[in-house]
Amino acid sequence: MKDMILPILRSAYEDLTKSEKKIATYISANADKIMPQTVAELAKNTDSSEITISRFCKKLGYSGLQSLKIAIAAELSAAGDETYQDIHSSDSEAAVAGKIFRNIADGLQDTLKILDFSHIETAVDWLAAARQVVIYGFGNSATVCRDMETRFLRFGMAVQAFSDVHMQVTSAALLTPQDVVIAVSHTGATKDVLSSVAIAQKSGAKVIAITSYAQSELARAADIALVGMGREVHYRSEAAASRLIHMAIGDILYTRLAMKMPEQYQENLQKMREVIAERHL
Repeated sequence: MKDMILPILRSAYEDLTKSEKKIATYISANADKIMPQTVAELAKNTDSSEITISRFCKKLGYSGLQSLKIAIAAELSAAGDETYQDIHSSDSEAAVAGKIFRNIADGLQDTLKILDFSHIETAVDWLAAARQVVIYGFGNSATVCRDMETRFLRFGMAVQAFSDVHMQVTSAALLTPQDVVIAVSHTGATKDVLSSVAIAQKSGAKVIAITSYAQSELARAADIALVGMGREVHYRSEAAASRLIHMAIGDILYTRLAMKMPEQYQENLQKMREVIAERHL
């Protein structure tokens, strides 16, 4: 999956069908050869049907094969000599640092290409008008939730992050249509997060998902899905790069909120600085 050319292929790959994964793999391995191919030719070369090709393109968010090919051409033109770099046990400290930093930077650029900015705008409107904001996530995602809680508190919001399943479902059951949930999950397949989201939606709350997979169950369940996927190194199992990407998405929401309510933001920031200054020697 790390070799997928288009970021949107990487973000959707795990949720593609077996036939669709075969198409995605073929496209990535033959990106420079598919440009002149028709739907029928691509179907033949991937042992699939024309209907499957069409469904594959639409699942990725394209109207058809032609628009997908245009996106691939643009990606190849911009990519240059950029390549994914995994970490090996023989790498030096400098090599490890360089690869990690490069993959994080590339992941941020990938995310810029797949983020739906109209969804960002809607999410910010919802957050600004919310009675309260609750943020759900476990493990690495819980650190993203805590970071957003700390930052959104600066707007004087009623905001709280929950990383305990019992507290999540309790808070979800008490939400109202005036409340907003931000659910963070790398895979978008964490059962407890999905359960909390379902309860929150039953209560009438709006749900914003932050996840790495556009076709994940969480992305499909949420009212809005903000997708960002890091280029993970296989030397470690945890999704460390994606955690930073998801924090960056939180920073976008935070910055747009600050721009939406500048006077309130500046006033609260000044109050914070004054009380924090009292704690310094």
